Amino acid sequence: MNNLQKRTLTSLIIFPLSIFFIFQGGNLLLLFLLAIFFLGNYELFAVFKKKGTIFFLDLILILALFSIYYLREENLFSFYILIWVIILGILSDIGGYAFGKIFKWKRLTKISPKKTFSGVLGSFVFSLFSLFFMEKFVVPDIIGVSFLEPNFFFLAIVFSLMAQTGDLTISYFKRLEKIKDTGKILPGHGGIFDRIDGLMFVVVLALVLYKFNVIT
Repeated sequence: MNNLQKRTLTSLIIFPLSIFFIFQGGNLLLLFLLAIFFLGNYELFAVFKKKGTIFFLDLILILALFSIYYLREENLFSFYILIWVIILGILSDIGGYAFGKIFKWKRLTKISPKKTFSGVLGSFVFSLFSLFFMEKFVVPDIIGVSFLEPNFFFLAIVFSLMAQTGDLTISYFKRLEKIKDTGKILPGHGGIFDRIDGLMFVVVLALVLYKFNVIT
């Protein structure tokens, strides 16, 4: 089984499992997030040596897990915002991977040799698809919010940019430590931080913008 097949199979398992716990909410979600926290900390202390790196990544992880729980439990609107940013993060990652493989434009940065300008474009394009997906298949009419409003298109670009920034940030810290992956717990993906690198930053930003009423 090649890496792409492993990556696909792992995604088909962890995505429905994650969505299950998020939809359940409450104590089940809390236990799931605690499991991620402990697994993430195991990776941090096993792989990274620099105390500053460990502190920063642990802080981001804690803020991200808190943001997920808060958005899930606050109200129905914040719950669907959480679902949206998760879907957006996944599509942004897929778009970057697909466009990067197909078009092979100039390399974006030395931090992550596989990141290209075509991948950046693909991430933005696929992120916009998340709005149509939410509007068509996910959000019920009772919420009274349309994800096809102009402000959501702007937010989709901002969140995609943040996801890519988060990805590059984790890549930077891995480069400092001269490692390829943060772990091996997720076949085809690496470790916990390899899988949720972009999402951590996006969900924290989503909570901040929600609390300041930028997302309405």
